[in-house]
Amino acid sequence: MILAAGLPGCVHRRLTVNSNPPGARVLLDGEEVGETPTSVDFTHYGTHEVVLQKDGYDTLKTMQTVPAPWYQIPPIDFFSDNLLPFQLTNRHEFNYQLQSSPTVPSTQGLRDRANNLRSEAHAGP
Repeated sequence: MILAAGLPGCVHRRLTVNSNPPGARVLLDGEEVGETPTSVDFTHYGTHEVVLQKDGYDTLKTMQTVPAPWYQIPPIDFFSDNLLPFQLTNRHEFNYQLQSSPTVPSTQGLRDRANNLRSEAHAGP
């Protein structure tokens, strides 16, 4: 039992986030972790908040479930985390499609539209 306790068994958990187009800023559970494509280690399975932000695209906010493999379900997880003589690697990869946001008109364009609407309002029906 003492010999088994000294063995280096553990599970390495890695989460990869990809986006189309790449280069989006990634926030995982409120913490910035990089730009897509990016990979980060994580500790807990379950639901995580993923936020992707990129100029010219709508911000994508989703609750992503990261399922636990069979060897990480209690009480089996005790053995895989502590007693295996080798390391297990568990990888999860998620892909997201960003939607382009409507273009914002220039300041001069907004002024021109406002002046036209003002003129039409003064003219009446």
